[in-house]
Amino acid sequence: MPDTNVELSKNELELVTSSEVILTKNRIIEKVFALFGSLSEEYRLTLRAHADHLPAEIFDKAPKIYRGEQYLGLPYVMMDYPRFFAKEDVFAIRSLFWWGNHFSLTLQVSGKYLEMFSENIMGKLNEKKNENWFLGVNESAWEHHFEEDNYLPVKDFTLLSGLVHAPFIKLAKKIPLDEWTNAKDFYTRTYRELLEMIR
Repeated sequence: MPDTNVELSKNELELVTSSEVILTKNRIIEKVFALFGSLSEEYRLTLRAHADHLPAEIFDKAPKIYRGEQYLGLPYVMMDYPRFFAKEDVFAIRSLFWWGNHFSLTLQVSGKYLEMFSENIMGKLNEKKNENWFLGVNESAWEHHFEEDNYLPVKDFTLLSGLVHAPFIKLAKKIPLDEWTNAKDFYTRTYRELLEMIR
């Protein structure tokens, strides 16, 4: 049987003997849940204001907030609203807190919603090339990191119209976690911008 290295480094030993590390992490996650809970009510009102040009079925499900510990090894909290996920047809706006990385907001559309909204989205993006938007380029729609194999800045694209033939569109914006005090404003402002893009 091969030897397993179970010895702890000095740093690991300091962490494992301190309950404060985990308790602090738990308090931070609770604050993110509170932030997303507050945002969920604002999102509902904002979405209702756009009801005249949105499919009725996306209003059926309430916002959902959930957490995990292992997105690329790190904890996260997500909220989806609206959240319409069918086999081919997806219409979702996802708020994400990812430990050690960022706050982000993402619009994801595929299937019939892609057909409905892609031209509007691409047309509006052409006007917003310098506003820190990112476009998903990964074959998978379920990755959320901002490395170059997943998202590229919209300003890097010379021709956006060709992307309407992709199987989905993911459009995202992010801010670093050290802008914590600006997070609520970032989410509410960006949520409104996303809904205006599909108008």
